[in-house]
Parts: sequence; structure tokens; C-alpha cells
Amino acid sequence: MSFYVYILQSLVDDSYYKGFTEDIEQRLSRHNRGESRYARTKKPWQLVYLEELPIKREALIREKQIKRYNSVYLKQLIESYYSSAG
Repeated sequence: MSFYVYILQSLVDDSYYKGFTEDIEQRLSRHNRGESRYARTKKPWQLVYLEELPIKREALIREKQIKRYNSVYLKQLIESYYSSAG
């Protein structure tokens, strides 16, 4: 089983949502249906960063790290994600 740490970006105000899930497709869908109180007013969301980890504990630790990053570092992380995927 895989665990995912992700960053979503709001297409309304460019804000970020950082989280952890076991099913990224379902989680993105839930955000875009407005099932999260925070995400409801900022939808639609797009996935801008995804990290797959094999161990749940590692994913939760990584999520906490990412949640502490400032917007400058988040943008660098997202840019590195796109440049390594492309």
C-alpha cells in the first residue's frame, strides 16, 4: 500500500492546501465537491505536488514538514516536482 503527501492549489485565490491520504484521486474529488470546510470556498482545486511514500508514519512526518514551509519554499518544491516530472 502507498501513502501520499500532496499539495493542492486553489484556482480561485492560488492558496495551497497540504495533506495526506491513501487515495489521492478520491481526496481531490472530495475537495472539489466541497466536503472540506476550508476547501469549500476555494474550489476548484488542482493537484500541484504529490509524493508517494511506502510507510504511513513517514508520510505523516513528511506532511508535518511540508505544512511548516512558507510560500516561497512551497513554490520551489512545486517547481522541482514539475521539472522532475517533465
